Amino acid sequence: MAWRSPSNIALVKYWGKWGSQLPLNPSVSMTLTNCFTETVIEYTLKDNQGGATFNLLFQGKENVRFEDKVRSFINVVSKELPALNSIHLDISTHNSFPHSAGIASSASSLSALALCLLSINNSILDVNMSGNDFLRKASFLSRLGSGSACRSVYGNWVLWGETTGFDDSSDEYAIPLSNHVHEKFNSYYDAILIVNSGEKPISSSQGHKLMESNPYKDSRVRTGKLNAASLIDALKSGNKSTFSEIVEYEVANLHAMFLTSHPSFILIKPETLQIINKLKHFRNETKLEFTYTLDAGPNIHLLYAEDIRDKMLHFINSELTSLCEDGKWIDDKIGKGPILIDSN
Repeated sequence: MAWRSPSNIALVKYWGKWGSQLPLNPSVSMTLTNCFTETVIEYTLKDNQGGATFNLLFQGKENVRFEDKVRSFINVVSKELPALNSIHLDISTHNSFPHSAGIASSASSLSALALCLLSINNSILDVNMSGNDFLRKASFLSRLGSGSACRSVYGNWVLWGETTGFDDSSDEYAIPLSNHVHEKFNSYYDAILIVNSGEKPISSSQGHKLMESNPYKDSRVRTGKLNAASLIDALKSGNKSTFSEIVEYEVANLHAMFLTSHPSFILIKPETLQIINKLKHFRNETKLEFTYTLDAGPNIHLLYAEDIRDKMLHFINSELTSLCEDGKWIDDKIGKGPILIDSN
C-alpha cells in the first residue's frame, strides 16, 4: 500500500488545543503540491492478536524519534482499525522537502500514514467505504497523530473546526472548502523562503502546551473564530485585500502568543523581519496583491496568484534570496490533495 500526501499551510492558525488533539478555534489552510510525503507499507498477517509490530525506514534510514511517534500513533489508531492488531508492517517513508525547511512534515507524514493504515484495514476486513467517507475517516485518524495532518487529507482550501454556517464542520476532522472559493484563489502559489533551517528552541507540541496558561488565550480563541469566518467570506467573494489583511493579522497574533507565553519565546529571525519589510515596501510601490504567512518558525510563505507570477519570481530572485539561508527557497503551489500510488 502506498500513498502520497501533501503538507499544508494554515492561514488562520491552529494554536492551542484540548482533549485529543482538538482545536481551540477553527483553522483554514491551503494544501500544497510539491511538498509531500510518500509512504509505502508492506504488511503480513500474524498468528496472534498482540498488536501491530513494525519496522520503519525514514529517508532510507532508521530514525528513533520518528519511530517513537509512529508507534504512539499506531497504538492510538488501532482502536479504530482493528485489523492492525494482527499484522506486521514494513514502513518506508520519505519527504520531498528537507525536514528542517519550516514546512509541516508531521502534516504530510502522518496523513500519508493514516491513509495507508485505513486502506490496509479496509482491505483486510473487506470494508467498502465511499470516497467521501474514506477521506473523512482518514482526516479523523490523521488528527489523532497531528492536528494539522487532518487538513492534508483534502486538496485546495480546507477548514478544520466547528464553524457557524458549515453544518458538517467539526473539531474531529477537516472538510474541503472547494465549493465555497472564488476562482481567483484557485491558482495560488506559495514561495517558501527558508530563513533558517535550524531546530526551533520550542517545539510546536511545547508551544501548544504553553497556550494553556497564556493570559491572552481566550482573546486568541475569539480572534481565531472570527478570522476563520471572515477569511472564508473573503475566499467566497474573491476579496484579495481582505484575505491579505486577515492572513497577516493571523501571523502577528500567532507570534504575539509566543511572546506572551510563560516562558516567552521568539521564533522569527532578523532576516524574517527584513523580508517582511521588503515585501510591504514592494507591495506599496507596485500595488500588486499578494500576502505572506509564517508557521511556528522563522520561514516565510509568500502567497500570490498566477497572474503576477513573473513579477513575483523576479522580485524573489533579485531581492529576497540573499536573505534566505544559502539562498534556499521552495517553489510550491496549491494542490489537489493525496494520491493513491499503489493499492496492493
